[in-house]
Amino acid sequence: MNTSELKFLFELLRQPTAPFREQAVRAFAEAALSTWNIPHGRDPHGNLLVGVRDAADYRRLLRERSDVPVRLFIAHMDHPGFHGVRWLDERTLAIAWHGGSPVKHLRGARVWLSAGSGYLGEGVLSKVVLHPKGYAIQTAEVRCADARVYQAARRARDLFGGFAFRAPVWRSGQRVYTKAADDLIGVFAILQTARALYRRAGTTRPPFIGVLTRAEEVGFVGAIAHLELEWTAARRRPVVAVSLEASRTLPGARIGKGPVVRLGDRRTVFDAGGMQLLSELAERRLPGAHQRRIMDGGSCEATAATAFGIPTLGLTVPLGNYHNQGLEGGADCARAQGPAPEFVHLSDVQGLLTLCRALMDRDLDWQDPWAATRERLRMNRAHYAGLLDADTE
Repeated sequence: MNTSELKFLFELLRQPTAPFREQAVRAFAEAALSTWNIPHGRDPHGNLLVGVRDAADYRRLLRERSDVPVRLFIAHMDHPGFHGVRWLDERTLAIAWHGGSPVKHLRGARVWLSAGSGYLGEGVLSKVVLHPKGYAIQTAEVRCADARVYQAARRARDLFGGFAFRAPVWRSGQRVYTKAADDLIGVFAILQTARALYRRAGTTRPPFIGVLTRAEEVGFVGAIAHLELEWTAARRRPVVAVSLEASRTLPGARIGKGPVVRLGDRRTVFDAGGMQLLSELAERRLPGAHQRRIMDGGSCEATAATAFGIPTLGLTVPLGNYHNQGLEGGADCARAQGPAPEFVHLSDVQGLLTLCRALMDRDLDWQDPWAATRERLRMNRAHYAGLLDADTE
């Protein structure tokens, strides 16, 4: 990445976010899109549209007669975190958690607090109650460092937050540590892909829509709300959804070994033809510098798109300390499986950008993605023709 892209990535990762509290990320993205003169808007549920302004603009692009599919890139703006419920006193806030979390070594863990624009302060967790199934925090109390948070946001429900570390984001070599890489890395890739497209497109409108969604961490809520609008229903051209994620590292999907062509998630496999096209594209653009597997450590918005009948592709970067769980350790991870910053590798992020931009190439064979494979199979069959046909004599 160049210096401008790297600076943009770090500024994005600094933004506070939690499920249903994505306003700082969205405002940052909207400001960038306005600066870059890229069309954008919001759907009725507050999801951010990139490349189109509204429902009419969205439908207009899909109603153009073409065999070239619109690439519908999807990433989410939220990350697991908490909402304020009520003030117990001027320094103690009762909270409810939304999404996954570590479940060990939580007492005294540091958290940040925000009311939507920057950070108001920090506190520590106490009286943590886990979800009955034991996979995440359900409720807790936050003891604020002082009363300034209360003075700034006396309505508890305006507050939200997440785990705090030495900084919202920092770099160590080629690793980027942050409070929330999942899925601000995907948001970054969509915004930078749009920027590259509109730089080169001139007056030509690219077959691209980005949807930056809300509340993915509690069951793809923003994505489902968007799909229920049925803006794709009257399309005259194909649509292919491209789900972008930062996903828990797994065997065969290692940090620093390249972005992952994600064949499926925990719920489903993705579109076979589209994944074949993407796999061959990765072989050409990132030979030896990408990975390929089913990322079944969790589910993603590709499941939602698939359930709504849209052919879906998946790309992800391997993620350390998924959902701030100290699974891989590293900087600021005091205890195994306790709170820890997520981390990604810059070469993986660069590779994700490369593949996103390559998916917008004009000469991709969407109509027959298996052509090269079919030819290889035929050549192999011809090689053994003598043996195959000898048994028929």
